[in-house]
Amino acid sequence: MGAPANVVRLQPVGVEFEVDENETVLDAAFRQGIALPHGCKEGQCSACKCVLTEGEVELKKYSTFALNEIERGQDYILLCRTLAYSDLEVELLNYDEELLSKSIPVKTFTGSVTSVSALTHDIRHLEIALEQPLKFWAGQYVDITLPGPETITRSFSMANSPVEGQKLAFIIKKYPNGRFSSRLDGDLAIGTEVGIKGPYGTCFRREGRTGAMILVGGGSGMSPLWSILHDHLASGEERPVHFFYGARTRNDLFYLDRFEALAAEHPEFNFVPVLSHAADDTDWDGTKGFVHEAVAAHLRDAGYGEDVDVYACGPSPMIEALTPVLHMNDVASDRIFFDKFTPASN
Repeated sequence: MGAPANVVRLQPVGVEFEVDENETVLDAAFRQGIALPHGCKEGQCSACKCVLTEGEVELKKYSTFALNEIERGQDYILLCRTLAYSDLEVELLNYDEELLSKSIPVKTFTGSVTSVSALTHDIRHLEIALEQPLKFWAGQYVDITLPGPETITRSFSMANSPVEGQKLAFIIKKYPNGRFSSRLDGDLAIGTEVGIKGPYGTCFRREGRTGAMILVGGGSGMSPLWSILHDHLASGEERPVHFFYGARTRNDLFYLDRFEALAAEHPEFNFVPVLSHAADDTDWDGTKGFVHEAVAAHLRDAGYGEDVDVYACGPSPMIEALTPVLHMNDVASDRIFFDKFTPASN
């Protein structure tokens, strides 16, 4: 018989939940439908950093970039690495009351591959049918586990709207020698059974907001933004929406005809592809440069101030370049939602 569960108390929100032996505090929260700030879930990003005010813990291996020695000496912890050896009290450094109110318990599902297709030379579209529907918010992600001699698990954001919870779609970037993505070109047969666990993620569409909505993506960051965009358009909420998508060349763009159709149907929507390596492309009359530069110019011209929501999904360099741009243009921190894509560590 296992050891009795310990209780974790979260301050200042007053939420309590149980954590089992050998279960991290973050996993225990997910299991019980308590949505806490998180990112990589592997001790690499510091998104789940908190302060331990009472109790005994042990931390699994983590990066000192996420939690340095001085912070650890001051009782800072990473919830994704924390094992509870007693009842705990934890002070949250960052929390979102709306996030906590919209928590969905993380569950495990079985699915089968129904389609794999190419969108560009290195972007693939994957569809998976589930045995039962998954409830999630637009912008969230799941862990997908592929079978084989050595199972491979990776995190990917849904591209479909939440109303389509039984057939999930994903927009995935192929990486050279990627253990998961390299299987998307012929090796992942239709009908292959896969494991799905989720939902995860805090970069989901907030409802009932005022002002403009700015979407900023690059690469497979299109996936959650495609879901957020369609969820918003279906909601009937009326607000200006500007979607900035960064790519290298025209060969990296896709869905242009779909964006054109959406803009024709919804006059308040505007799609802006931004090419960083199109200096010599005389036929390209669109925006050139880096996507954060295009967003900066738009924010300066529009003068939204704090009355704007920004959803940014894509590679770390894009997010890191965009962050100061948003702050310099007075976008409120609590109206900025990021999903920073980091390459798998194994």
